[in-house]
Amino acid sequence: MAFNFGAPSGTSGTAGATAAPAGGFGGFGTTSTTAGSAFSFSAPANTGTTGLFGGTQNKGFGFGTGFGTTTGTSTGLGTGLGTGLGFGGFSTQQQQQTTLGGLFSQPTQAPTQSNQLINTASALSAPTLLGDERDAILAKWNQLQAFWGTGKGYFNNNIPPVEFTQENPFCRFKAVGYSCMPNNKDEDGLVVLVFNKKETDIRSQQQQLVESLHKVLGGNQTLTVNVEGIKTLPDDQTEVVIYIIERSPNGTSRRVPATTLYAHFEQTNIKTQLQQLGVTLSMTRTELSPAQIKQLLQNPPAGVDPIIWEQAKVDNPDSEKLIPVPMVGFKELLRRLKVQDQMTKQHQTRLDIISEDISELQKNQTTTMAKIAQYKRKLMDLSHRTLQVLIKQEIQRKSGYAIQADEEQLRVQLDTIQCELNAPTQFKGRLNELMSQIRMQNHFGAVRSEERYYIDADLLREIKQHLKQQQEGLSHLISIIKDDLEDIKLVEHGLNETIHIRGGVFS
Repeated sequence: MAFNFGAPSGTSGTAGATAAPAGGFGGFGTTSTTAGSAFSFSAPANTGTTGLFGGTQNKGFGFGTGFGTTTGTSTGLGTGLGTGLGFGGFSTQQQQQTTLGGLFSQPTQAPTQSNQLINTASALSAPTLLGDERDAILAKWNQLQAFWGTGKGYFNNNIPPVEFTQENPFCRFKAVGYSCMPNNKDEDGLVVLVFNKKETDIRSQQQQLVESLHKVLGGNQTLTVNVEGIKTLPDDQTEVVIYIIERSPNGTSRRVPATTLYAHFEQTNIKTQLQQLGVTLSMTRTELSPAQIKQLLQNPPAGVDPIIWEQAKVDNPDSEKLIPVPMVGFKELLRRLKVQDQMTKQHQTRLDIISEDISELQKNQTTTMAKIAQYKRKLMDLSHRTLQVLIKQEIQRKSGYAIQADEEQLRVQLDTIQCELNAPTQFKGRLNELMSQIRMQNHFGAVRSEERYYIDADLLREIKQHLKQQQEGLSHLISIIKDDLEDIKLVEHGLNETIHIRGGVFS
């Protein structure tokens, strides 16, 4: 995305001042001067209240500690959006008017802002500090500092240098993210306190914390401090959500509104006591009205191009639940990354807990199914035993009596069933046939299940070749042994003849 500052009416010696690419930052009005650098800056013809981006520029809007710097003294809406924990600032009527006046109204020091813009344009476009070609190099250096968002821009010997911060409109390290909007009402009374302590320390000292907050509230016996939730934040910080229950003498109770409780915490003496407890930030967690959301979206934050802001509103994945917030500088990006990692760890921890619960339920289900099967067997066994007892009891009760007609009829039916079962072509024969088939299948299965070894064709060929070589070696060895035996026979025959000859001579 290219930057173009101004639309010069005269000719310029650079290519960067002749066209303004789409998506770039707006200009400072029409100019009639020329510049020797790649960026064209000059004093705007209108020195009224129009800011860098016309009437939409609003230096009073800020997002607190997280997203930009709030120029007012209120820690309301800006602080809530800065931490991503909730929206505060619309507490009491007086505070709401003050906050809205400081955040969304037109700046009261328009001439000062106009002079600041003129000085910034001069430092970036046409510095006159040295009066030679080195001023062009100084302009490029000032542009680099403005893009980076740090340093001082010298442009005139008689005017102090311009201080470049990350909130300046030319800083490149900016982006727009999205934060969830709270859906709690003011009647819920939820107030967020951010402690500069670890979650383990807060949980171990939760009771002492509740008692300390009760003392901060004046120790009124009609008030009860309740903890809604505790959540870990990056950098060893902890978020604690509280609400206050107020009991009336007639026995009824109600929650103290969040705006009332927040206004009490914002008092100087109360805030000092909270800081002694380790509280670094307090805010209400209440939803914004449609009018407040509309006013917030219509005014881009300080240093953010309206075009980028409008595109962020268009790209909002869920405009009903999310609101765009600016991210200025690497620190803010790192903070959001830490928050995301923290939430990912919490989600993973919750998933691990759910997985453990599911595993435990599966074990319990398996145990329960085994117990059900065991109880079924016991029930069947008890049913058979009960039936046997009933049979014996009935036999003893009917002993000495003649067989009755219904008993005779039942005996005939049982005999008929027994005959049908024992018939070769009926159930018993079929059952015997099925049993024989099952035995045969089991036998064939056992035979088929025997292990068989297969040898690769190449390996089999190598084994045959090796055995053939062994066979040839054995044949050669046998032929050598035969030749040696023949030689031994010849030697033996020669020795025998020599012995006979010598015997005839001596005789």
